[in-house]
Amino acid sequence: MPGEIITRFAPSPTGFLHIGGARTALFNWLYARHTGGRMLLRIEDTDRSRNTPEAVAAILEGLQWMGLQWDGEPVSQYARVDRHREIAEELLRRGEAYRCYATPEELEAMREKARAEGRPPRYDGRWRDRDPSKAPTGIAPAIRIKAPRVGATVVADRVQGDVTFPNSDLDDFIILRSDGNPTYMLAVVVDDHDMGVTDIIRGDDHLTNAARQTVLYNAMGWPVPDMAHIPLIHGTDGGKLSKRHGALGAEAYRAMGYLPQALCNYLARLGWSHGDDEIMSMEQMIAWFDIADVNKGAARFDIRKLEAINGHYIRNGDEAALTDALIALFPHMDGGEYFTERLNDDIHAKLVTAMPGLKERAKTLVELADGARFLFANRPLAIEEKARKILDDGGRSVLAGLLPLLETIDDWRIEPVETVVRDFAEAQALKLGKVAQPLRAALTGRTTSPGVFDVLAVLGKEEALGRIHDQLG
Repeated sequence: MPGEIITRFAPSPTGFLHIGGARTALFNWLYARHTGGRMLLRIEDTDRSRNTPEAVAAILEGLQWMGLQWDGEPVSQYARVDRHREIAEELLRRGEAYRCYATPEELEAMREKARAEGRPPRYDGRWRDRDPSKAPTGIAPAIRIKAPRVGATVVADRVQGDVTFPNSDLDDFIILRSDGNPTYMLAVVVDDHDMGVTDIIRGDDHLTNAARQTVLYNAMGWPVPDMAHIPLIHGTDGGKLSKRHGALGAEAYRAMGYLPQALCNYLARLGWSHGDDEIMSMEQMIAWFDIADVNKGAARFDIRKLEAINGHYIRNGDEAALTDALIALFPHMDGGEYFTERLNDDIHAKLVTAMPGLKERAKTLVELADGARFLFANRPLAIEEKARKILDDGGRSVLAGLLPLLETIDDWRIEPVETVVRDFAEAQALKLGKVAQPLRAALTGRTTSPGVFDVLAVLGKEEALGRIHDQLG
């Protein structure tokens, strides 16, 4: 399709989908969807010593969990090695590259000399124009690009603006190693060209690579894709993002109970904004996103802001959808087996019923699970120390007086139950809390829970009365 925008996300499978990579994938996905284009996925798996199938699976799962579905089949860079070699040979034929027979010792001597003279280490081009007949025997050559030596290479960047690199700084870098393996620089250019990538969106740590890759595009006579190098994410203290700031993988945020739409919403706001809008649906982000609107400055990752956005999505979430998300989380969260072992159709139904009260008190799905723990508890309940103190300090006598009245209720809904409890409190000249607190302790084993009338209604008459009986002996 003429004019179709094609972006790509190209992670190296050396670990999970980390938060910076997740944002890069999101920006590529949003821009492709905004323009009616496609986002392709390429796994840059040429470093066989560091790449694992488990890491590939984790990246794919992380993208799918976030809702960032790529178009077509994932492309393996390693599977395209023959094509990369073919282009290296083509560059030789065009006179745009040459074989280099410099030994490791010679290369180290060049580096030492540059360091001694206060220069950055650069290959000195000694085989650039040498007659191939002078090639030594018994040495496998590398292939180097003939980088331009005068003038400058300009990267027209949609985020950073025009960035100029003096060609004197771009040495004749290797495109094919002496063992026949292509370098990252060559593989990326060939793959992006062959995949029809029109727009490269990636971290600004690749900006220097962009200049070298532009040299390769020009040497092959290929159009250079539009480029956008987005600022890296920093911690709240302005330092490089690390685990102490929250630089974890997508799977860690899933296990901590963050909703994928909340994580996408937060990541979109790291470096890009639409007015003062803090909460944006995926549909709104697609409609509003333009890569040209991304800020030049580094964004700061703040886990508390992510938590606040996540809390918004939970409070405003559909009860059935939240229940499904919570149940899907159990296998991934610490202690999740407690819930999976007890889950049945009855508890599932109670979860949906209890969700309006549960979601008001939770900022993450893990907090939601903790609030719902009373629904999964087996009788007799384990009673927390603070709850036990309430029961010991007169709470049981209050429950003993209330229990016969609760047993008379036939219509076990919130309103009739609440009326009986309030009438009892008034008749006993007790504040409602003096009745509600021991009730909550007996029903949940804790001092915090959704509203006690919600708890009574959700548990049902038989279970609620049974839990009260357990505490009265």
